[in-house]
Amino acid sequence: MIALIINIPTGLILFRLLLAPIILILALYVGESAKPLLLVLMYLGLLSDILDGIIARKMNLSTAKLRRMDSQTDMVFWLSFGISSWILYPELMHDNIIPIWIILGMEATVYAISLIKFKRETCTHAFLSKIWGVSLLVAFTSLIGFNHAGLPFMIAIILGLISHIDRILITLILPVWTHDIPSAYHAFLIRKGKDFKRNRFLNG
Repeated sequence: MIALIINIPTGLILFRLLLAPIILILALYVGESAKPLLLVLMYLGLLSDILDGIIARKMNLSTAKLRRMDSQTDMVFWLSFGISSWILYPELMHDNIIPIWIILGMEATVYAISLIKFKRETCTHAFLSKIWGVSLLVAFTSLIGFNHAGLPFMIAIILGLISHIDRILITLILPVWTHDIPSAYHAFLIRKGKDFKRNRFLNG
């Protein structure tokens, strides 16, 4: 029983990771008929993301290894919805191909800088990234649930660009690898050797 409780945060992360291929299979082989189920899976994934951080903090299990696993799983989870949207709405995605590729390129840049500089992947869990995650939730809900992109989609793209600039700056500024950095400003404080109060909610 104790071992089961201890593994709950990891189990929630693995649950979200396993949703990714299911999401892709539904979009590819079931198509638009699977849209209600896709929405349910998206919100279940978001719930698991919230709970794994809360439970890990409550049980003092929020280690660098767990945070790295959580960060990479988030990327795979949201990428699966991006690919699924491309499968379901190829014309819409093609109309926004330039900003989409820019965001993907910036994501690759963040990872490249971190791997070259620190020999490990990025794991910032920055505040702007969390805001972008909320915008993705709204955008995919609008797109998959109501066949509408419009303003929610454009806001998600704009916030995606801004959050990636912040992550790139964080990675460039940090003197040593660490996880859960709220912003480029906080990375600057770390570089100057100054401490700051971490918000436990934002680091979830």
